[in-house]
Amino acid sequence: MDGNKSANTIYLRELDWDRKLNIHTTGRDDSDSDEQNFPYEPTPYVVLERLSESGYIRKEHHVLDCGCGKGRVCFFLTDACGCRTTGIDMSEKMVQIAENNRSRFPKKKQVDFQKCSAEYFKFTDEDILFFFNPFTETILHGVIGHIRKSWCANPRQIRLFCYYPSDEFVSCLMTEPDFIFEDEIDCRDLFDGNNARERILIFKMDTV
Repeated sequence: MDGNKSANTIYLRELDWDRKLNIHTTGRDDSDSDEQNFPYEPTPYVVLERLSESGYIRKEHHVLDCGCGKGRVCFFLTDACGCRTTGIDMSEKMVQIAENNRSRFPKKKQVDFQKCSAEYFKFTDEDILFFFNPFTETILHGVIGHIRKSWCANPRQIRLFCYYPSDEFVSCLMTEPDFIFEDEIDCRDLFDGNNARERILIFKMDTV
């Protein structure tokens, strides 16, 4: 596929979905990034379409987007799968933008946003966790500790969906005894270049 044609198709789909959901989530933002927390960059809608079609996320689930930015993942999955969603972000500016989007979103009662760093978030009943390379593996270790405590208090099947993961992120999860690698959603064909990181890795913590 011609590179420019492919990029233009994806860009037009980005605009179409934002219009359909009545939100504004395009554009990268580096203003609140640092050595531990990476810039805001929205998950491409073509990737979210593939995730929603995988069958893993259903109406009964509660999705947590760690590093939600402007809220795209929450809005899309709520619309496509009917699930409840919560987005957390360390940036007050990003959370305010997400809340502004929420005020226009038709299913706003199913979506919640909180200004909170992931390593301090108090998990309750969230059972689907989404990561788009939001922070370093150092923070991830702390987050996993909180997930483990939440699971002990409320045993349930928990799945982690990691899009475009770094080698360090994958190594961290692969060495965690409580999480088992379950599946991979290949997204390489959606983009030019056959980038090996264009995938969603799925890890599972179960009640068994």
